[in-house]
Amino acid sequence: MTGKILGFVSFVSTAVLAVAARAQPDMPTPSFPKEWQLNLQTPVTPVARMIYDFHTELLWIITAISLFVLALLLVCIFRFNEKANPVPSKTAHNTVLEVVWTVIPIIILVVIAIPSYRLLFFMDRTNEAELTLKVIGNQWFWSYEYPDQEISFDSLPRPDNEIDVAKGEHRLLEVDKHVVIPVDTTIRVLFTANDVIHAWTVPAFGVKLDNMPGRTNETWMKVEKEGRYYGQCSELCGVDHSYMPIVVDVVSKEKFQDWVAKEKQAAQGPVTTQLASAR
Repeated sequence: MTGKILGFVSFVSTAVLAVAARAQPDMPTPSFPKEWQLNLQTPVTPVARMIYDFHTELLWIITAISLFVLALLLVCIFRFNEKANPVPSKTAHNTVLEVVWTVIPIIILVVIAIPSYRLLFFMDRTNEAELTLKVIGNQWFWSYEYPDQEISFDSLPRPDNEIDVAKGEHRLLEVDKHVVIPVDTTIRVLFTANDVIHAWTVPAFGVKLDNMPGRTNETWMKVEKEGRYYGQCSELCGVDHSYMPIVVDVVSKEKFQDWVAKEKQAAQGPVTTQLASAR
């Protein structure tokens, strides 16, 4: 009885914590059904939405194929077992059957390929970027550059002893300096690395691209909802690979301009102070 009571208490505690976590708007949670946490995160960019739709299409196709194969297996088990067919068939060739099991998979692959290539070309790059963000991977932290605004900074993971769960902060997902981007803005994102291969990944944006040393990869994003979004490095890059979180704050265009002004002022502040003291 005691074990059942403890188990029930543990279940209730876990459920309460899960509900509390989902109540936080910045917590990465799947879209539907949230109670089971079986699906992808809610997409907030056109690319992520297309990825979500393509995933759903593939799920239906795979489910149909799996049910068809299961039906064939059941037919073989019950119709062609030793008891039902004491004398086995010696059929060696069936032209119609071979044509069918060749043509149908080709049609399925074409059905999959068309939206797949459409998605690949759509997410490749944009010619109408309003902002450029450069992401540089390091062992083991991220560096960011805004070339048009002449802003750059490093984003370092925060240690466990600095995480305040009461404020909704999450272990292994917090950094000392967030990426800030404006909402409803087409952003060109450039990726490179200083040492080994990393991968900057934010699931809600539909962005996952390798940061390769000596090479610049490119994609784009247009976030349609303000909020805080999390990601992590998705390419094994060394001993601290799992300690490379990503935090992106999506704000209004006005707040973004205010942030840019503050960053520039902060960057020029020490220099101005030194010049004044020298005089």
